[in-house]
Amino acid sequence: MSNTKVAIIAANGTLFDAYKVFNIATAAAASNAEVGIFFTFEGLNLIHQDKYKNLPLPEGKKDFKTGFEQANVPSIKELVAIAQEMGVKMIACQMTMDVMKLEKKAFVEGIEVGGAATFIEYAKDANISLSF
Repeated sequence: MSNTKVAIIAANGTLFDAYKVFNIATAAAASNAEVGIFFTFEGLNLIHQDKYKNLPLPEGKKDFKTGFEQANVPSIKELVAIAQEMGVKMIACQMTMDVMKLEKKAFVEGIEVGGAATFIEYAKDANISLSF
């Protein structure tokens, strides 16, 4: 997948959303694609230093937490680190941060902060665009 660019919007903040975002992002990066994720609204929880460690499960899906552990699925903290090691670009939405009164220091190290225009500039020539 070299010469492939993947643009992902993460706008939701449950554990399921995190696994969707980081599974696709790391799989694409492992295939030599350039990958960028724009975290907005509840999606900011996926990279928030405190919240990404204990993301909620959708109602009625509590059994999945045990299933993830038994299947040795990496934690979101581990997946964030793997994505960063693979060079996945992570952009936190400035507007949402302003509305929620959050500062860059509230998030994992290595992220960028930018607005929708920053993401559009990144995504304008993407081969694959996804939203979760």
